[in-house]
Amino acid sequence: MVSDFLSNVELYYTPASSVKGSELFISGEESEHISRVMRHSVGDELYVTDGEGRIFLSGITELRKDLVRCEIFSERIYENRLKNIYFCLAKLKSTDRFEFALEKSVELGITNFIVFDSARTVPKGGKPERWQKVLISSMKQSLRSFLPVVSTASSIAEMMALPGEKIVFEQDAKLSFRQFRPQEDKNYYFIFGPEGGLDKKELSMFSEENSYFLTENRLRSETAVVTAASILSFNQQHHFAP
Repeated sequence: MVSDFLSNVELYYTPASSVKGSELFISGEESEHISRVMRHSVGDELYVTDGEGRIFLSGITELRKDLVRCEIFSERIYENRLKNIYFCLAKLKSTDRFEFALEKSVELGITNFIVFDSARTVPKGGKPERWQKVLISSMKQSLRSFLPVVSTASSIAEMMALPGEKIVFEQDAKLSFRQFRPQEDKNYYFIFGPEGGLDKKELSMFSEENSYFLTENRLRSETAVVTAASILSFNQQHHFAP
């Protein structure tokens, strides 16, 4: 969908519940950004996504700090081709590196995230509200039309109970992830460990056929996340596009 728009397009977000008939309404921080930061005026055109696959071309009919009303001129509907892919990330010591992994994954089309505590995770807890802001910002900057969703899990065992195939990345695995081809009717959960990796007990939960290596080089945790997202995005575009 990025190819449909110029690189200088500014994309805004409003939930689907704020799209009503031939109008849409933008509120909160987004409306303040439009009015005070970008200094838009009545009559200006805006591109807006509802986070559910639609991007609207609209025109401002009313402009306030707390609310922007727009008339919808046209809309485009997109398909989420990686909707069955879940990235399961252990929290990292570095907040910046962790948020970098989230941001770049969204740019590459990943929309489902689970943040979990592994045995070697140092920072327990976390701020899902902050992560969601990072995901929304990346969605808009990369002109994506699907709102990324982030949830949390207390352990790998909790994720293993979810329906779908679980994939782990290990440097000494025998299978190359470049050969991986997902099925469209199955959910896949890709597990990324923290800086110290997963411990032996956690790794024992995965069979050999569910273990993959990304490259022959040793990668940082956040680099592994971005590499996996890049491979999935490339393979989807070249093998699964209709």
